[in-house]
Amino acid sequence: MIDLEKHLQQTIVACRKCPRLVRWREQVARNPPRRYRDEKYWARPLPGFGDPDARLLIIGLAPAAHGGNRTGRIFTGDRSGDWLYGALYLAGFANQPDSIHRNDGLRLTDCYITAAVRCAPPDNKPSTVEFARCRPYLVQELKLFTTLRVVIALGKIAFDSFLAAYQENDGTVPKPRPRFGHGASVVLPNHVTLICSYHPSQQNTFTGKLTRPMFQSIFEQARAILREAP
Repeated sequence: MIDLEKHLQQTIVACRKCPRLVRWREQVARNPPRRYRDEKYWARPLPGFGDPDARLLIIGLAPAAHGGNRTGRIFTGDRSGDWLYGALYLAGFANQPDSIHRNDGLRLTDCYITAAVRCAPPDNKPSTVEFARCRPYLVQELKLFTTLRVVIALGKIAFDSFLAAYQENDGTVPKPRPRFGHGASVVLPNHVTLICSYHPSQQNTFTGKLTRPMFQSIFEQARAILREAP
């Protein structure tokens, strides 16, 4: 499993399938804001991060231009990551609440984090074609993580991307089709529980659409399911 995961990660990092995303991620690295001017940007696609034997999978949208695209680790170096790793720490999935750079000692237990798109997109909006080109990586991850019991989708786009990859991996989506809503959940036919959460973007957290108690409850819900899982 570890060797297969490592090979998939290497394939992801070397990907150049989407010319628009390649140009953008590299352009951002050449012209960073003043506060990051002395840093060397990762400026490549981001592989997943976490425990290769995880039972919890978290799916986000895409790296931030000056977050993961800078630091080289998913949800690292930006406000969204502060919320995510803080919540994971409180729920017992992370050894520390901070995620600053890829060599900061952060470790995840029973949890793995990935994304629908692996490169930072302009305006945080990948195109339909870019989603489709990136989806095979998520499909491969679902094949590798045979011990999954819970999936948390951060935002409706991640929710839709997971269901598309799940179907491509021969999964059956229940009818009527599950609907996205913060805190909503559904048990899929393979006994994996899919939980929905608003994305911890500044647009949601600054406006109060997503509060810390609301966000923390998602991970406590996942923890409770895993405690009962065989």
